[in-house]
Amino acid sequence: MYKQLKEFFLAINHLKMDEQRENLNQAFINWQGSQEQVDDVCIIGVRI
Repeated sequence: MYKQLKEFFLAINHLKMDEQRENLNQAFINWQGSQEQVDDVCIIGVRI
């Protein structure tokens, strides 16, 4: 699972921060599907 997440971040790193957020949000919604969220999720973006 971590490998897929790392590859996802590498695939979107060239986008602007707001575009990255939208892509990440959509990917999470797609991944979650109709399942209820049972764990906390925290991802922090830092612009350098």
